[in-house]
Amino acid sequence: MTTRVEGIVRQRQDPLRKRYRSDPAEAWIDDQARTLNACDTDPFHGAVVPANGGDAPLRFGVHRAVGGFHDYPNPGDLLCAALAACLDSTLRIVADRLAIRLGSLHVDVTAECDVRGCLQVDPAVPVGFQRMRCRVRLRPRDEIDENKMRMLVAVAESCCVVLQTLRNGVAVQAEVEPSAAAVIEE
Repeated sequence: MTTRVEGIVRQRQDPLRKRYRSDPAEAWIDDQARTLNACDTDPFHGAVVPANGGDAPLRFGVHRAVGGFHDYPNPGDLLCAALAACLDSTLRIVADRLAIRLGSLHVDVTAECDVRGCLQVDPAVPVGFQRMRCRVRLRPRDEIDENKMRMLVAVAESCCVVLQTLRNGVAVQAEVEPSAAAVIEE
């Protein structure tokens, strides 16, 4: 774990903000992840490697509600973790920019899904999470004006990439590239 350095956010972000103002194309990033070939295992387990996670795969399992064992984090857990991590870090970054010292911060995320859609039990039930909730428990280290705390939360919500992506939706393109070896002969 790294030691907290006061004002590190401005030190690291201000040069980036200046660069992105003069060259907006520089602000585009790509985050990536890939699954590992798990064809030789059961269909309820696998592993995913985030691009910036080194070569350390994250094992995942499938939720028991759709037949899995739920013995590893499932994709919904990983989605909740992504939102919790993004909102937590955004709150801490904005707090640092506003010179608010935080005493404690906990972000809990819950996602609710009616799996009848996924299992094709009821075509009227949509596939996907119907509801997500973030619960933020935030306590400043020092006495802070209530308006400044409201501003912290509002700015963090508006800047949180994962939160805004989920709220606004994003176009997702799925491509399947069958190889000659993968074609099944009849």
